[in-house]
Amino acid sequence: MAEYTKITPELAEELKAFVGPGRFFYAEEVPDDYSRDEMPIYGTHFPEAVFEVESTEEVAAIMKYCNEHKIPVTPRGAGSGLVGGAVPLCGGVVICTTRMNKIINYDMNNLCVDVQVGVRLCDLAADALSHGLMYPPDPGEKTATVGGNVSTNAGGMRAVKYGVTRDYVLSMTVVLPSGEIMKLGRSVCKTSSGYSLLHLICGSEGTLAMITELTLKLIPAPECDVSLILPFADLETAISAVPAIKLANLDPQSIEFMDADIVASSVAYTGTSVFPTEVDGDEVGACLLVTLVAGSEDELDMRMEKFAEAAEEFGCMDILVVDTPSLKKDVWAARSSFLTAIEADTKWLDEMDVVVPVDQIAEFLGFVRETGAAQGLNIRNFGHAGDGNLHIYCCSNTMEEAEFLEKNKIVMDLCYARCQEIGGQVSGEHAIGHAKKQYLLDSVGETGVALMAGIKKVFDPNMILNPGKVCTNI
Repeated sequence: MAEYTKITPELAEELKAFVGPGRFFYAEEVPDDYSRDEMPIYGTHFPEAVFEVESTEEVAAIMKYCNEHKIPVTPRGAGSGLVGGAVPLCGGVVICTTRMNKIINYDMNNLCVDVQVGVRLCDLAADALSHGLMYPPDPGEKTATVGGNVSTNAGGMRAVKYGVTRDYVLSMTVVLPSGEIMKLGRSVCKTSSGYSLLHLICGSEGTLAMITELTLKLIPAPECDVSLILPFADLETAISAVPAIKLANLDPQSIEFMDADIVASSVAYTGTSVFPTEVDGDEVGACLLVTLVAGSEDELDMRMEKFAEAAEEFGCMDILVVDTPSLKKDVWAARSSFLTAIEADTKWLDEMDVVVPVDQIAEFLGFVRETGAAQGLNIRNFGHAGDGNLHIYCCSNTMEEAEFLEKNKIVMDLCYARCQEIGGQVSGEHAIGHAKKQYLLDSVGETGVALMAGIKKVFDPNMILNPGKVCTNI
């Protein structure tokens, strides 16, 4: 375990000089929010000091000072993470980048945009659309920063068609733990130029370097789109339709799944009912939400006709067309509210963000439900059926915290082991943080984690940057 320097009032005065007035907080001045992320079950740890930075140069100066004095540094964006990745386990300083929120420049000839790391996903998406362009990554938390998305290699609802965040990062400016500033990558689409340090930083969760600026790839925005709600009698039938949808050569932009339970929670939370609960008197057990895009209305009509023809194989109870702007807004707002709806009516919860082979989704979810029920836990789930990324929540409103933690660990251990058995992965987009480290070790083995820790040591010999996360212990 590394030995770190505590921040005395004298050191705090020196640190304060690195940023302008009102952007440094020390001791009792530190706001509560900086002690946790969106999943408070993973602990509350207060930093000794917080910087709200506005430039790469400020980050570099702070990092250099902290490295020389062996003060731990925790990078933080919007704090919307779900695995304790931005929680300052060792105190030290938090460097918050939400003030670095400028969209710097569009390169229309090369279809890319330069942004600071604290730009929110929703703001970039809207601004790109105003230029006739799309930033394809579409994680559910739209107020997350793009820097956080890159640091966790977030996926989202459009990953089945476009890929994940890593696929849209062309270059980045980073600050190493030493304070050195580096530019990784270039604004080009191909490279075979040595080890890809750029892609090593993507998904590294702020353990190797702090990202401060990004050049992100864009695509022309689709001319038109339509979403289709497919109700099913049960989740198993819904999931079994996914391969058929993908094999129909329709190139869907998204294929989301949700069961009746989470739909009911969304209705209770939002007050808006957009997903059917019954069809012709028969109860709906689950839905798929499929989006098709095209370059023209004629092309979209052709895709919808082809979809309707193929639907005979899907086993759905009906096909509901979501084609007006207001209805699209309501449907996707409801989909985006799922986690918030669960949080609103749940006392204790923990989550799994696993990825399993698509044809194993239904079997795995059945295993999780049975395992949860055996421990008295309620299982809530939704996710990305098109790529097998499942968001599963273990919930309880009746247990005390100690009992919940005990029962929850039993369920998590068994379910992550089952995920491993069927060829799945620990995380699809929420990453590892400090909450899922044991499951990463179980998945990749001691050699794999040791290689990761060796890379960490090369970048950060003093182990100051986001200690205790991914592959390091404190």
